[in-house]
Amino acid sequence: MSMIPQFKADEGEWMCGRCNVPLEQLKATATYLNSAFDVILPRCPRCGFTLVPKSLAQGKMQEVEALLENKWSGLCLPCGGIQTSGP
Repeated sequence: MSMIPQFKADEGEWMCGRCNVPLEQLKATATYLNSAFDVILPRCPRCGFTLVPKSLAQGKMQEVEALLENKWSGLCLPCGGIQTSGP
């Protein structure tokens, strides 16, 4: 059993608009303010497009973002936003 958090699409079957294939639950790395977190998200198995479900973006990610911004508030770091990477 994996210890990596899994987040599914909020509803329905999602397809990659570029590759026209169904998104699969695959590992991705979310990075923000020099911190990285492995998560399982809906991703395109061909091009790697990652869907961040609305409930996750407006819930847990928003909480983590606020915590990290408070942690790094005394430092001058360029912020490129949330990025994901993976196969």
